Amino acid sequence: MDETRINQLGVELYADGADIDQMVDAYKSGLVTGFTTNPSLMKAAGVTDYIEFAHQAVASIPDLPISFEVFSDDFGDMEEEAHIISHFGTHVYVKIPVMNSLGESSIPLIHKLSHDGIKVNATAIFTEEQVRNVRDALDETTGGIVSVFAGRIADTGVDPRPLMSKYADIVHFKPNLKLLWASQREVYNIMQAAQTHTDIITCTPDSLKKLTLLGKPLAEYSLDTVKRFKADSQALGFKILTK
Repeated sequence: MDETRINQLGVELYADGADIDQMVDAYKSGLVTGFTTNPSLMKAAGVTDYIEFAHQAVASIPDLPISFEVFSDDFGDMEEEAHIISHFGTHVYVKIPVMNSLGESSIPLIHKLSHDGIKVNATAIFTEEQVRNVRDALDETTGGIVSVFAGRIADTGVDPRPLMSKYADIVHFKPNLKLLWASQREVYNIMQAAQTHTDIITCTPDSLKKLTLLGKPLAEYSLDTVKRFKADSQALGFKILTK
């Protein structure tokens, strides 16, 4: 999969993860235009020092946007953390959940930070009301990202595509704001994001590897699958026939 074809998809690819080596590999591939992280990804990657990880990531990827999330559940502490994170680098976005764990809205904080010139990536968004509130809170001069967890919406049995199309219209009403399709599950989600005029989709390292399959003839893929079955069955050494 070459960079030209990725550009033709009409949606930006952000690598989602917290493994520095994988982030650097994605950066060098030239296929992605940004990066996102979160506490869950850091836990999975075994990150033990947030500040050290952040500085290493920015030093390794100096010219693309990277989103780092606040850790606190208290809005006052979130604000202090946001100011610290914003100084990690010129292209850094601060991820602020749309609410805290008590269900209290983060909109006033998002408004304050954005109008203070801090680039905010508002995250964990699901509903139209949340999208509208975040859109209104973000400063169009500073810009910002509205991250909708489309994959998790699909997990509930709801087709996220009509929602994302509507959300794109809402977000794009204000300049310099981008809609992001989060919780990507499969490569086809990239095509869906493009169809709904979503600006960005986050991709896991495994999904980025699967981009080589885009456009692969299905008959050829069928044969490759059978060959894999044969190789795996031979490796197992099992026999059904005893003759």
